[in-house]
Amino acid sequence: MKRLILALDVYERERALEIAECTADYLWAVKVNWPLIIGSGLGIVTELKQVTGLPVIADLKLADIPNTNGLIARRVFGAGADYVIAHGFTGRDSVKAVMELGETIIVVEMSHPGAREFIQPATDKLIELTNELEPFGVIAPATRPERVSYIRSRLKDGIKILTPGVGAQGGKAGEVLKAGADYIIVGRSIYESENPRESARRLHEEILGV
Repeated sequence: MKRLILALDVYERERALEIAECTADYLWAVKVNWPLIIGSGLGIVTELKQVTGLPVIADLKLADIPNTNGLIARRVFGAGADYVIAHGFTGRDSVKAVMELGETIIVVEMSHPGAREFIQPATDKLIELTNELEPFGVIAPATRPERVSYIRSRLKDGIKILTPGVGAQGGKAGEVLKAGADYIIVGRSIYESENPRESARRLHEEILGV
């Protein structure tokens, strides 16, 4: 089973397509963020699907009123994105506006140190919202496996946990999988390496060994 997601946080279209194509054998999905969409245009979503044949996650962390969230999500799903990531702190109406258009992933906690300031104190409420709305999955921090375990223990069965922060941010794939993660999100450790395919292969093998 493939559980590795490539966070393709680069600007250049050609580089993005090359890295995605050479690592695709070891990936479950490719995640695109604002840097790649700004640098290459929304059409990169369509191209990545064509090149890899894999699901594409649009990590836009939508956090606006329902109308604006819906306007953005409609175009992104229309370009071929399989999943869109949205913040939950804007409330259920804003999240529902995305979910009505396609598969949604809700941020319940982020991987950077600053997440402890405002998002982590709201995690319990965000888990409650997630359990009510039942999206495809949630984002939880690979940098803090104990938090992944906490979130898993309170999350409804069937809701997936996707965890950024493995590699450059210090998270360990094995630890976070044992804590309850379903998918591991890795960016810089793959796309900044001298051999992205080999780096992806090693991570895939590590995940299989857990």
